[in-house]
Amino acid sequence: MGTPCWAVVLLAVLYTACERLVRQRLGGTFYPVLLAGAFLLPPPAAALVPLPGALLSPAAHRPQALRRIWRAAELALAVWAAGLVHRVLGGGDTVAGCDFPYALLPCAAAVLAFCGVLALLDGGLRALADRVPARRAWRGLFSRSLAPIGVHGLAGLMMAVLWRSPYGPVAALLVLLPMCVSWWVFAQYDRERAAHQATIRALVQAVDIKDGYTRGHSERVGEASVMIARELGMPEERVEVLRFAGILHDVGKLGVPTRLLRKDGPLTPEERRIIELHPEYGHEMVRGISFLGEARAAILHHHERIDGSGYPYGLAGGQIPECARVVAVADAFDAMTSTRSYSRARPVPVAVAELRRCAGRHFDARVVDALTRALARDGWHPTVTAGPLPPGIPLPTPPSTDRQEAGRPTP
Repeated sequence: MGTPCWAVVLLAVLYTACERLVRQRLGGTFYPVLLAGAFLLPPPAAALVPLPGALLSPAAHRPQALRRIWRAAELALAVWAAGLVHRVLGGGDTVAGCDFPYALLPCAAAVLAFCGVLALLDGGLRALADRVPARRAWRGLFSRSLAPIGVHGLAGLMMAVLWRSPYGPVAALLVLLPMCVSWWVFAQYDRERAAHQATIRALVQAVDIKDGYTRGHSERVGEASVMIARELGMPEERVEVLRFAGILHDVGKLGVPTRLLRKDGPLTPEERRIIELHPEYGHEMVRGISFLGEARAAILHHHERIDGSGYPYGLAGGQIPECARVVAVADAFDAMTSTRSYSRARPVPVAVAELRRCAGRHFDARVVDALTRALARDGWHPTVTAGPLPPGIPLPTPPSTDRQEAGRPTP
């Protein structure tokens, strides 16, 4: 049976319009029309549907032309693979006959093929163009995309069934209305998440301006905290909270007088007590930010020590929240492995050996073991997105308290 050209053109135009609407107004990517094409058309014809929309949509990074071509190619391959799997499993007959629930099996297999191709190619782009380490480039891409694309696949199946019904393509278009409404709801969540990220970045930038010699430290502590949390088997929601905790652990420095942060020379006991208040200052600053959750406790207690020798409250052992124990190890690790104006970076194995030496006294041994395993498997390749300090902001002279912190993993 031949493929009507008007069907390919209609789906391509529809996808282009939906893609532009979703990207410009809602944010994200809209796949139901592509998957409907995979269920309705032969695989070569279905592969043509995403090309106009992908080539005309803006790219987030340069070189934009090459990225648009890459996006068009990967979508064409993903739709072709989905259509091929759907056809091999007899999905065309089940769609034409509205044969439920048997139509769901070829649909599910096609969605898995679609997700797999996109994850494979997106990971390749991250590894080659963005220089993300190979072990991290593909991590989580397939699992994170499976649920949302699965929902898009069901919408695409509904479109295909209605398209083949006596009501025709017009009825199929009605499926897009509730999908757009639901997509708008999810977009509000994404915008709220973006606002959270902007809040955190503003706080971190304020700390960097005031205490700029540790620039990038907060983001690296966030990355190390994520590595530990994942190694400990925490759910992704909690992993994200640990990332926030690592990034914001030093936000309380905004409440410490700048003259103390920039003092060149030893601190007096009174000055040290003032600086040691920064976890409490930080906790007060973020107490009203509800989305941080247990990250607030990590900000307050990340300088506590297992043997009770830390501050601000001298908590010991299990009294210290787990999130704070994670951030404490990540903080000390980055302090030892970072090159600063007053100390050379230690090699990662040396820093790990020092953490292990202090495990059980200063640090939670279980957390240290988790970081050790993660580093052995993935290495340490922090990605710091912080740009240069604004013009006219001088780099401060490092304080003596942080010289001690960089020299050994204790404050």
